[in-house]
Order: sequence, then C-alpha cells, then structure tokens
Amino acid sequence: MGQFRFVCNRSLKNKKGEETGRMKILVKTGSEIAETDYKCPECMHEEHATPKWERPFAVDCSKCKFKIKLPKLKEEMKKEKDKEKKKKQEELMKSSKADAQ
Repeated sequence: MGQFRFVCNRSLKNKKGEETGRMKILVKTGSEIAETDYKCPECMHEEHATPKWERPFAVDCSKCKFKIKLPKLKEEMKKEKDKEKKKKQEELMKSSKADAQ
C-alpha cells in the first residue's frame, strides 16, 4: 500500500437499509484529495468526485443531494453487532412473555 494511504471499496445502504450503492476511494500518500467513484444508493446516479480527504468522510450526490457517509469500518461493524444483539434480546423477551402465559 506504498502509493496509497487509504483504499476502500464498500457497499452503501439507502434510507431503507438495503445495500444498493457502492463507493470506491483512493487517497494517494502525501495527498489531501480523495479519488472517489460512487453509485448513489438512493437514485443510482454514478459519478467520479475528488473531495478533500477527512474523517469522517462524506460526499453529497450531485443529482439527489443524498449525503453518502462512509463511517470507519470498526464503527460500522460495532453498530451492526449492537443491532443484532438488540434484536436477539427482543426475541427473548417475546418468547419469555409467551411462555409465561
């Protein structure tokens, strides 16, 4: 990864939580510009953009103005894990209420 300090190729979720978009980012070593190709998860518009690289990274779709955010992978995984844990707890509560009756 000598030429690049950040490389990313991820799926993007729309407002409904469906993975319909895609984002690819390359940031060269010593550069503050992100070479970004994206497919908007809301309107399916595809574009190449070169915004300033900063964390948290986000870019607005030029067609529908949907703010496409790219959270850190660690934070994204933690969020998914918490959702699964919450869902499991709700299922356990429902099953314990059903057993009590």
